Amino acid sequence: MISRENITFVSMKFQEGDQILVLATGERGLVVEWIDKKMLLIDVDGTAFPVYADQIDFPYFHDFTAPKPLKKKIAGSMVEQPRKEKNVQRFIDRDGVWLSFFPVLDKDVFDDDIISHFRIYVLNHTDDDLVFELSIFYGAKKEFALKNSIRALDEMYLFDMPFEHLNDQPKLDFDFSLAVADKKRLAHFEVQFKPKAKQIFKLSDEVLKAQKASFNINLFETYPIKDPDQDRFDMSKLSAAGFKLYPAEKIKANLPPVRTLIDLHADKLTELHQTLQPSAILDMQLKAFEKFYEEAIAHRLASITVIHGIGTGKLKDEIHELLRHKKEVKSFVNRLHHLYGYGATEIYILT
Repeated sequence: MISRENITFVSMKFQEGDQILVLATGERGLVVEWIDKKMLLIDVDGTAFPVYADQIDFPYFHDFTAPKPLKKKIAGSMVEQPRKEKNVQRFIDRDGVWLSFFPVLDKDVFDDDIISHFRIYVLNHTDDDLVFELSIFYGAKKEFALKNSIRALDEMYLFDMPFEHLNDQPKLDFDFSLAVADKKRLAHFEVQFKPKAKQIFKLSDEVLKAQKASFNINLFETYPIKDPDQDRFDMSKLSAAGFKLYPAEKIKANLPPVRTLIDLHADKLTELHQTLQPSAILDMQLKAFEKFYEEAIAHRLASITVIHGIGTGKLKDEIHELLRHKKEVKSFVNRLHHLYGYGATEIYILT
């Protein structure tokens, strides 16, 4: 009978820096570190990812049992013929860009396995090289941000998320763009993911019971192309918003002055802001934004800036949701501004 001590010894036989062989693919790599008693982090051709200890082995047995090189006799001498290595290929479905969560285990005071944190990776299962900016929030507080690029069909480690932070309303804001610009596709593509504690608990439980290393969340399937109808503007929107319509030859004389910037802070919109309820203030801000936006469309402006502040993020989220459904919008981005920090969104319009 194999004792528990022997099992522990076998599972911990690998040391940092050991050469290993991935049993499923035949790829060779190095041990980076142990994650817990069952799982370790390995590096294969510059890509680091976790595996269970029983999914790898030392390459020595493989090398010992592999067919020996053939020798061919030429002019009285023996010449070794190099053995052809099997070309191992990794087949990846072109199914979009994903977040991959790797639960990392630890022991509690009762020696039971618990999840300490998640190692989060981005998987680019598309044929596009991408550039991205990522901002991580816990509640209304911005924890940190990073900017990087990821090649087509590649994977990249992003950050560690402590298990207990799932209850702190985490939010991941991505701003993707193509490494090589394509006029037929969007210049920027914003994607937001809010991990729900209940959802992550369930997925974590499923992968641990199945003895799998990770679970994936899809961010998008394909990088979006521009809508061919985006160049068309429905003038009925202006009429419905309360604007008067004039013949084309008189429109410039009757349009409001050009504005490329609007500040939606309540005190900038009304002197009575202190008497209004939060819901009334939000409604007033959104109506002011819609009017400003429609004026920009009528003036055929290429870009505008909306100052929404940081606060709880409610106003910014509402504006971004509106922008995602406007056909005239080429792209929009909320990034660090030298004047407004992260309290403003830049909007780029098809002209």
